[in-house]
Amino acid sequence: MTATDLIVILALGTLGAGAIYALVDKRRTEARKADPDAPKSTLAADAPSTTPSGKGQP
Repeated sequence: MTATDLIVILALGTLGAGAIYALVDKRRTEARKADPDAPKSTLAADAPSTTPSGKGQP
């Protein structure tokens, strides 16, 4: 195995891992958007301006 082969394998592996991560994260995001009980982001226009019950506070 030459250095070129190793670089190609690592590059394709990285691209594949990134694609799998993106697909999994997309499904999680879509599931959260479809859940009516999920808390809204404080950045949403129709959400409260503070986090509920102190969540996210240090």
